[in-house]
Amino acid sequence: MNHRSPAVDRRIFVLFSIIIIIGGTLLLSTLIFPGEPPLFCTESITDEFVPSTTTSMQLDAILHYATRQIVPQQSINEIMVSFDVLLSISPCNFLVYGLGHDSLMWASFNPNGKTLFLEEDPMWVRSVLKTSPDLHVAIVNYQTKLSEADKLLKTYRSELECAPWKGIRGNTRCKLALSSLPEEVFDHEWDMIMIDAPRGYFDDAPGRMGAIYSAAVMARNRKKSGVTHVFLHDVDRKVEKAYAEEFLCRKYLKNGVGRLWHFEIPPAENVTDSNARYC
Repeated sequence: MNHRSPAVDRRIFVLFSIIIIIGGTLLLSTLIFPGEPPLFCTESITDEFVPSTTTSMQLDAILHYATRQIVPQQSINEIMVSFDVLLSISPCNFLVYGLGHDSLMWASFNPNGKTLFLEEDPMWVRSVLKTSPDLHVAIVNYQTKLSEADKLLKTYRSELECAPWKGIRGNTRCKLALSSLPEEVFDHEWDMIMIDAPRGYFDDAPGRMGAIYSAAVMARNRKKSGVTHVFLHDVDRKVEKAYAEEFLCRKYLKNGVGRLWHFEIPPAENVTDSNARYC
């Protein structure tokens, strides 16, 4: 039987997080800046300055997780799924639904890329930015409630504006479309989308229906080459699982670890087809 205290478990997780960040920094430096001097010196130190490829945010992340007991919401095995993808595509456009204790980690894994966090709670945003002011965050107002999830799933097909080729920008007819997202979201194509928010564990919470639907629309309307990587957390919950199967599609499910599913969604071949479906 394991008799370790929660505090010990937290310290072990922090240690693993630091190792991941440092290892990621080394690997990303090699992948993104081939031919540049190594991050750590392998020869004797000289008076000549050796430039480092480490970003200030990565250094902040190492310090942050080394000096705090609060750890990321996802397990280390779940984190590694997204981390491996970031290693292969960073720098990239990375959209994250939710601002949490893991946000500085995610941003540091995408050096020189664009990472935008979407958060519903202004007070929480101010709290996080006090310790991590370099994070790029936008506040979002969600119009749905978790209690509406079943009804929205049953009725969206009868609304033409909810078709995948209609998009979400300015789309006020489809109740699932997050039409009020900041313009910055619509101005970029996102290579990677992580959905770990908004809140979805009580009836009056916004639920993740709109976030999942909108991620699917963005992915299907992609103009760039390649797939859109979509990560959905808390798939053990009824709504997340049902909406994932409806909009993100089992056939695009690439990996699943713990409570995290990873989808690779290709652009729709004929996105203007009025008969198009998500799956």
